[in-house]
Amino acid sequence: MAKHTQAHFSKTFDAGLPPAMKEREKMKMEYYMGAKLLEVGINPKSAIYRWTTEPKGSREVWTCSAYWGDSKERVLQEEQA
Repeated sequence: MAKHTQAHFSKTFDAGLPPAMKEREKMKMEYYMGAKLLEVGINPKSAIYRWTTEPKGSREVWTCSAYWGDSKERVLQEEQA
């Protein structure tokens, strides 16, 4: 069975959230993602994290994506191209 090399975590927020609150929520999501990676035996410091934001009316869907192993190498190569 193939091992997973990426994980994603999404959360919906009010689009009018003040910048300081957005930064705080982002830090909390990254912390949660790191804890989940530890649970499955991945060192969170070996992963790279990328963020996407999708508008949904007066709300935003934020997605924190973590990549390690083969996926990490693929993402880094795509970013260099």
